[in-house]
Parts: sequence; C-alpha cells; structure tokens
Amino acid sequence: MRSPRALIPLLSVCAAAAVVAAAATGTSIEGLPGGGGPAHADGAAEPPPAVTINAVTWNVCGGPGCPSGAAPAKLTKQVVQRMRSTEVGGRKVRTNAVLLQEVCEGHVRTFKKTMDTWTWAFAASPDGGSCAQGQGKAGVAIGTDKPLIGTRQAKLPAPADRTRIALCGEVPSWATRVCVTQLSPAEGNEWRQKEARALTTLAGTGRVLVGGDLADSPDSPALDPLYTAYDECDQSGASRTGAKTRQNWQGTAVEKTDYLFITKSAAVSCSVPSARTKASDHRPMSAEIRFT
Repeated sequence: MRSPRALIPLLSVCAAAAVVAAAATGTSIEGLPGGGGPAHADGAAEPPPAVTINAVTWNVCGGPGCPSGAAPAKLTKQVVQRMRSTEVGGRKVRTNAVLLQEVCEGHVRTFKKTMDTWTWAFAASPDGGSCAQGQGKAGVAIGTDKPLIGTRQAKLPAPADRTRIALCGEVPSWATRVCVTQLSPAEGNEWRQKEARALTTLAGTGRVLVGGDLADSPDSPALDPLYTAYDECDQSGASRTGAKTRQNWQGTAVEKTDYLFITKSAAVSCSVPSARTKASDHRPMSAEIRFT
C-alpha cells in the first residue's frame, strides 16, 4: 500500500496541444470529448470540489479460454460482489468506479440490471473473440456510480494485423476523465510504447484515472509515457514497483501487469489481494484516490 502524499494544485494544458500530440503518434481520437485535454473547466474557472474515488481495475477473464469463460453467471456474481465492496489498506470501502477487461457484453448487461444506479460503457475488442453461452463479444468496460458521459472508443497504434482500443469517458460530478484498455504482450516494446503514449494523450490532463491490463512489467521502458505523465497507484515514490497481479495456472502471482494511473497531485492508497483469485488469471487491484 502506498501512503497518501501531499497534494498540490492541478494544472491544465490546452486541449489543442493534446490533439497535435495524438496526431504525431498516429492515434485515432475518434471524437473523444476535450481532445484529451483537462476533464474540468478551463484554468480561469473555480477548481472542482474535492472528491474521493474508490476504483477497481480487473482483467476478469470472462472470454474464450478463461477460467470462468463457461460460467458467466458465476463470474458476474463475483464481479458484482467486488463492485459493492472492495478492500484498500485493510479497510472495506464502497466502490465508485470499475475498469474491466476481457469482460463480455452479456456480463455488462447483467451489471446494468444488478447495479441499476450505475452508468456503464462497453467497447468490444476487435481481437477479443466471442464469449460462451450467448454472452456476445469480449472487450473492456467502465462502470461508475455517478453519471458517465461522452464515452467513446479510440484505436491505439498497433501492428497491421492487430487492433487495440481504449475506452474513455467523463464523470462531471468528479471532474474526472476515466479510461480503460487492454494491451497484448505480442506487440513488443516499440509498439506498446506507442500505445502508452497514445493512451496518455487520450486521457489528457487534469483529474485522470487510467487503468487496465497493460501486458508489461513496471520497469519496462514501454510504459515510460504513462509513468512520466501520471503516478501509478502501487508505486513506491519514484520507484516503479507494485504487487503482482497476474497469476499462473497454479494461482501463484507471478507478475504485475495491471495498473491504475492517476494525476500526480492526488493522494492514493492501493491494494492487491494476497490470496489466489479463482475466477480469473488476474487479481483485482483496488485504490482509494483523493482529488482536491
């Protein structure tokens, strides 16, 4: 767990600069609101009120070839339990935001019924395959307990035979931009760094919450753009560390590949379960984030 740090004022940059940066990386921004700029009003406006967000990112592995791929109802129940309450720093907290990967359209339909006061957005991954039992395509999703608006998906740079997407949206009451993605280890460092740079452009500045399975370890140069722009919730000071989140077939945590990046001025605590997660080959990562 990382201890909260001193808070500093948030800064804004021009959205047009972010659009130019996106073009330079070859990123498709596909109408994302703000062009990757600040999630709140311009610098002349009053700063947004303080807010605490309890977020979870989890590759739930509900698609083809996954531990729970053939049992969508069981997986949905476990994800809902995690959404309703998660643990951060030894304390149970009510979840406000979830970022899911390898989740199926059918799961999200059930979440909408079960968590009917939440707002949901889903984007099918073109390379994600079809889920079992009529659950539709696998992809990524964002769920928030406050209205989520302006959601769009964007293509990230990728080799010609692959397609990677990011899904982003705004939560006005938090003045926060939220993005989720899933990358693949098949890309290699050069492509993954382009993807990370494009993701940073899409998320922009101001209050930012970016999460997902990035298929790489914290010390990889491919993740430099994200670590430069933001802090990762489980790093220790300037050291790029964090609890292992990906499990092997025996349930042993072997590598950190799951991340929650947030604005550097935020205070944050972060937790990963120490016990095996049977529902997926990834353990969920939870964070309590304080924006002021």
